[in-house]
Amino acid sequence: MFKNPLFKIVIRYGLISGVIGFALLVVLFYLGRHPFVIPVFFDFRIILFALLLVFSLREFRDLNNGGILYFWQGMIGSLVLTFCYALVSSILLFMFASWNGEFVSSFIELTLEQAKSYPAEDIERMGKETFEQGLKAIREADAGYLANRYFFQSFIISFFISIIISVILRRQPLNP
Repeated sequence: MFKNPLFKIVIRYGLISGVIGFALLVVLFYLGRHPFVIPVFFDFRIILFALLLVFSLREFRDLNNGGILYFWQGMIGSLVLTFCYALVSSILLFMFASWNGEFVSSFIELTLEQAKSYPAEDIERMGKETFEQGLKAIREADAGYLANRYFFQSFIISFFISIIISVILRRQPLNP
């Protein structure tokens, strides 16, 4: 499996991006913008995934596969890259959050503060009981909760970007 150039390339990019992603999390935290309270559509992972998927899949397509990239190759490469990214960054995030208790406590404080500003109509729409359960989960958050959340959010964010990048970069052989 690791002899396949697609896997070699996307694993390399995934490991590098995992370290970069973690570094960005720490920088945002120390700049006073907790990365877990930023809305998902402003998340830096959107740009990071887009850039790294383009570079890794283009490298595979142009240098290792004769200019051909099938959609399924793009999606598998994206999945592997995202897994490597999510694994590395989540492990580093877990270690950092375990070491720095302020990271978790500030997340809880800022999230509960944001929840107070939700309009009553929105709370009723989602269900008061569901809203209360969400607040309870936030109050009980720890380093594992944040690392888990970050891990799974990375896949959700990457999925849509992967489809777009795989369609844009795909090239199939010409049939005479």
